[in-house]
Amino acid sequence: MTQRKQTYAVVFEQSPNNYCAYVPDLPGCVSTGKTLDEMRAMIREAIAFHIEGMVEHGEAFPEPRMSLAEAADYHRDAVAEYDEETLAEFAGAGPDLPTTFEMVDVEVSAPQAARAS
Repeated sequence: MTQRKQTYAVVFEQSPNNYCAYVPDLPGCVSTGKTLDEMRAMIREAIAFHIEGMVEHGEAFPEPRMSLAEAADYHRDAVAEYDEETLAEFAGAGPDLPTTFEMVDVEVSAPQAARAS
C-alpha cells in the first residue's frame, strides 16, 4: 500500500449539541465532534479508516467524484426525502440545521498499481 492524497467533498452540519459530517462519495462514512475543528479532524480519520476497510474487503478504491455543488445538491435531495416530523425527531431542529460544504484533503492508503511485465 502507498499513501496518496485524495480530496473529498464533505457535508458539515451543526446540531444543537455538536457537529456531524458525512462524505457523499463514501456512503456510511460519518463522524461527529464537539467543535467544527474537532469535526474536521474526525472526518479525516473516518475517511481514511473507511477507505482502508473497503480496500481490505476487496472493494475498488473509491475515487472522489463530487464537487461542492454536487455535494450540496445531494444533501438537499436527501433532506427533501424526510418529512418535518422525522427531521425534528432526528435532529431536534428540523431541516434548518446550519450546513456547510468543504473539500477535505486526506492521506489514504491505496493499493499499488499493478506493474506491467
